[in-house]
Amino acid sequence: MNMRMTFFIGNVPSSDLPTLCCTSSPIEINTRSITRTITHTQNSEGGIFIAQLDFPFDFPNSPPKMRFTSAIWHPNVYPDGRVCISILHPPGTDVFNAEETAEERWRPILSVEAVLLSVMSMLADPNPSSPANIDAAVMFRKDPAAYKKRCKECVRRTLD
Repeated sequence: MNMRMTFFIGNVPSSDLPTLCCTSSPIEINTRSITRTITHTQNSEGGIFIAQLDFPFDFPNSPPKMRFTSAIWHPNVYPDGRVCISILHPPGTDVFNAEETAEERWRPILSVEAVLLSVMSMLADPNPSSPANIDAAVMFRKDPAAYKKRCKECVRRTLD
């Protein structure tokens, strides 16, 4: 069965994250997927990145999966665009990652808005100690100027 519905996620107040903004508008959902536009503004550079959220059949018991369809260079985004952030990890504890608590992981009470806020925070403040993109994490730590240049190239591509 193909369900079609309209979904609205409210604007994230700029006072919450002064260097970031997430544009919002009514979005059509086809089956279990929505596409979002995330405007990332930092240091007077702004990019418009397209991200897709895919919802599992047992949502909200399991977290959505998120991936950027726009090119993005970030330590916590896999080269294929998948977002690696605690809030998108399945509920419970991870015996292989003692640094991540169950409270940081997905819980059914969390909203899509909470995911977007977490992702926007991640964009502004990368976590190179838990990288999804090792090359970006190494560059972020060892050559911040080159990292910033590479990010600006991605931003320029989103604006073309």
